[in-house]
Amino acid sequence: MVQSEKKGDIVLKHVKTDNFSSTANLTSNTGFQSTLSLGSKEIINEKPYKPFEHRNVEHPNSTIGSLVHLLKSSLGSGILAMPAAFKNAGLAAGAIGTIVVGFICTHCVYVLVKTSQEVCVEAKKPSMGFAETCGAAFEFGPKRLRPWANFARTFIDYALTCTYLAALCVYVVFIAENFKEVLDEYIPDYKLSVEAYCALTLVPLVLICQIRNLKWLVPFSAIANVFLVICFSITMYYIFSGLPNPAEREMVASVTQWPLFISTVIFAMEGIGVVMPVENEMAKPEQFLGCPGVLNVAMTVVISLYGIVGFFGYIKYGDDVRGSVTLNLPQDEVLAQSAKILMALAILFTYSLQFYVPMEMIWRQIHDKIAVRYHNITQIGIRTAAVVGSVALAAAFPDLELFISLCGAIFLSSLGLLTPAIVDTVHKWDRGLGFGYWVLWKNIFIAIISLIALFAGSYTSIRGMVDKFGQTPVLEMAANVTSSVNSTLV
Repeated sequence: MVQSEKKGDIVLKHVKTDNFSSTANLTSNTGFQSTLSLGSKEIINEKPYKPFEHRNVEHPNSTIGSLVHLLKSSLGSGILAMPAAFKNAGLAAGAIGTIVVGFICTHCVYVLVKTSQEVCVEAKKPSMGFAETCGAAFEFGPKRLRPWANFARTFIDYALTCTYLAALCVYVVFIAENFKEVLDEYIPDYKLSVEAYCALTLVPLVLICQIRNLKWLVPFSAIANVFLVICFSITMYYIFSGLPNPAEREMVASVTQWPLFISTVIFAMEGIGVVMPVENEMAKPEQFLGCPGVLNVAMTVVISLYGIVGFFGYIKYGDDVRGSVTLNLPQDEVLAQSAKILMALAILFTYSLQFYVPMEMIWRQIHDKIAVRYHNITQIGIRTAAVVGSVALAAAFPDLELFISLCGAIFLSSLGLLTPAIVDTVHKWDRGLGFGYWVLWKNIFIAIISLIALFAGSYTSIRGMVDKFGQTPVLEMAANVTSSVNSTLV
């Protein structure tokens, strides 16, 4: 609610802000306006606004708690795809590339958070989400770009929605492939295709995604975390058992495969969507950046773990490594098979939590246009349709490695690298780009890396999908799924 108050010839607009209360609020991007006259003597003499002093978080996170949240958002199922990423780069190039890509991702997060803290001062708001920050950078940037502020907010909103929905498709393939590996071994008379297993996930996913309160999803998230830790421990046990000579592996792969490496690492490592909520809910937000700082400590741990898993996973399995390294574990050992089941269940329980964010974005856009008496049935319909869509797309192209690289190339390279580079450039355009315009050149370099991952990674992934699935139309695959399920039920 905006109230105007006249003081002489100066018009001040006071903006009432809402508290930031949960990670789901990263989807809240209410607009704001400012007509402050910067040349006014009264404004110049005004005490500088300090956003941190005006934050009123009901349950703020400690520095350690924020570190744990950031680690949890970046350390997920993507870590098991790192050996496949190394296959597309080579052992030496993969190790160096993981450090370089990790450093760039960390810097982009730093730039986004720093810009958010600075535009909060100008907008006189205690905190902002991802989309709000991007919009505010244009709002208080060069005059010619200010009309683009609303577009920037809307674009990030929709891009985040698409990113989470695409990740859900990857989750479906993760679940299907791990269940297939186990059930094919113990029930050999009823072998189904990956597409059929994707279809069989539909009912449990539709049911679990009808949960609308984040509070009731916490137990599922806790169980998923326990399963992931156990699965990761078992996987590392097998990886470090009987490692072959590293000289047997390719040191530098073909350059044409590097885009797949870059996009896979970005997908696995990038947690840009939850960074702002974590920083906004800190009791001491000034400790998020800096050295050591929450961001630097978290990303150092993430890059190290991802590099270790990718490096030794590729040494262990070489070019035979699959999209999730759990799929390379022995078929005839109960311990290995239990890791696959735990992995599938962990992703199944995580699906509903990931689904919460895009659903909040979609519902915020349309709920005002629907009569209250139809809200419940509309929610059920949208949630069901979204799950059916993700399952159908996963069944159409059930190649985990290619799906991960495609999602990383299209969505996370745009949001995680290109967007922070643009926002940083716009924000600093009138405030100074450094000696020799080094900020501009640095952001151009990041943008080039992002565009390479976007276009080359997308092209390579899509070409791989066409080569693998081009002979089987989607309708034919759907028929095969139905036939497989029907024969099983009979």
